[in-house]
Amino acid sequence: GGGGGGGGGGGGKRRWKVLVIGVLVLVILSMLVPLAFLLGLHNGFHSPGFVTVQPASSFESFTRINATKHTQRDVSERVDEVLQKINPVLPKKSDINVGSRDMNVTSGTDSKKRGLPVSPTVVANPSPANKTKSEASYEGVQRKVVSGDETWRTCEVKYGSYCLWREENKEPMKDTKVKQMKDQLFVARAYYPSIAKMPSQSKLTRDMKQNIQEFERILSESSQDADLPPQVDKKLQKMEAVIAKAKSFPVDCNNVDKKLRQILDLTEDEASFHMKQSVFLYQLAVQTMPKSLHCLSMRLTVEHFKSASLEDPISEKFSDPSLLHFVIISDNILASSVVINSTVVHARDSKNFVFHVLTDEQNYFAMKQWFVRNPCKQSTVQVLNIEKLELDDSDMKLSLPAEFRVSFPSGDLLASQQNRTHYLSLFSQSHYLLPKLFDKLEKVVVLDDDVVVQQNLSPLWDLDMEGKVNGAVKLCTVRLGQLKSLKRGNFDTNACLWMSGLNVVDLARWRELGVSETYQKYYKEMSGGDESSEAIALQASLLTFQDQVYALDDKWALSGLGYDYYINAEAIKNAAILHYNGNMKPWLELGIPKYKNYWRKHLNREDRFLSDCNVNP
Repeated sequence: GGGGGGGGGGGGKRRWKVLVIGVLVLVILSMLVPLAFLLGLHNGFHSPGFVTVQPASSFESFTRINATKHTQRDVSERVDEVLQKINPVLPKKSDINVGSRDMNVTSGTDSKKRGLPVSPTVVANPSPANKTKSEASYEGVQRKVVSGDETWRTCEVKYGSYCLWREENKEPMKDTKVKQMKDQLFVARAYYPSIAKMPSQSKLTRDMKQNIQEFERILSESSQDADLPPQVDKKLQKMEAVIAKAKSFPVDCNNVDKKLRQILDLTEDEASFHMKQSVFLYQLAVQTMPKSLHCLSMRLTVEHFKSASLEDPISEKFSDPSLLHFVIISDNILASSVVINSTVVHARDSKNFVFHVLTDEQNYFAMKQWFVRNPCKQSTVQVLNIEKLELDDSDMKLSLPAEFRVSFPSGDLLASQQNRTHYLSLFSQSHYLLPKLFDKLEKVVVLDDDVVVQQNLSPLWDLDMEGKVNGAVKLCTVRLGQLKSLKRGNFDTNACLWMSGLNVVDLARWRELGVSETYQKYYKEMSGGDESSEAIALQASLLTFQDQVYALDDKWALSGLGYDYYINAEAIKNAAILHYNGNMKPWLELGIPKYKNYWRKHLNREDRFLSDCNVNP
């Protein structure tokens, strides 16, 4: 019994010792945690409030400074590196990768809007460089290749021709010094708390405070360099000297780290906002009708109803298969006029040319009145209101040729630099009505309204198309296998894409093969999913005309004048047709200036309505 009691007492002592040790451990930990914060050991851990920044800006090499792992000299050197990278910040940040916060402006689905219909982006793999279109101005491309700016390439993949337009239309910065002052102010604020805690540096503290207050006052009154006071250069030098002196002392790296992260976040947010704003305004300018063209349409409509004759002229030429018939689908009066004028100017015998312009009800009377006022030599022009035609489709709307942007996100650097972006133009829903609209014709040439003719097109009617339905120029820098959006259908992955703009259509063969019915079948089969109507139309068109496209010689049409700044001048001179596919149409202010004259010289500027509406493309 005594042994058992002794054993119980020994067990109690052991439990008591364990409790004592546990209490001592807790006391030691309670002393070590505040000590760790005082020594700055917590700097080794990231705060959940911060997000690690990927290397996509001037701050890409920035990392947090751990005061417990580096000597004071090492810390000072790293701070110097960070300050060198951010001085100045915004002027260097001309190209920005906006990341996942991008505004997908180019993915709209309203194809009925004025101007270029917004189409979904088609992402493609890289293709060989198009040597026939690459100009000797290789220096501009070389400059971009050497820079190796991945963010610039990412910008074009996301926004297409906007990035090309931005590069070519850069303006000198008017607030370089203002931004430099802001950067220095941020750096001074980062160092000031640490310097203020040093009693021996009271003079430096006063100088920093005075400079900070003076910079704040100047920046509150200035938004551009022209608003700055005359002695601003001396003030910048003075602030630089104060910051350099502050950098020579040991600093609180935690405070500097926090301030630098603030300037990084603010700069990224500001750059992202301006990028989104610029892209939105660019797309708005592309997709909306200019006020002057709207004025022209309204004035011509009023003039039409004031005129004496409102009856449509009936001409036997409209259905004469022995004549040369052209079809233009457009709601743009000036664009249609330029296409017809440039065609008849180069025709050997324009009296055999018949033009059929398909337009909507809003522009129908204005279009008719324009060609009454401005006849095109001896050619015949018929304007048709597609919404009033008596066909099987009860609710027909004008559908302009659809354009799709193809972008190359990766691959060979030089090839992708020269051919990063293409704009593919394909048939719209309205094109599949042509066999019914012109049931007495056997062959027509379809022209987009963004083309300019430079040679006689009569030889196109003598082509032997070998039983094919559609004669078109093929774009072999992009092949079907590269289009990732082609998810359905049995495509020949090695086939080249064909382009609208200039198309020789064998209507007799079209009716024989039932091309329109085939297209409608594919379109209905693919509808009902998450894809947009434009993406479905792209796949349906490519499937419908697979093995039915006769390849025209490349000299018949040259595309890219609506987005490519580096087209060879000799290639432009030799091309029969210039195609302004892309966003930068020649009648827009955004159009590429050096290509505008080819289009502008075929515009009849003597019409008084052009001057009344201030139309000056």
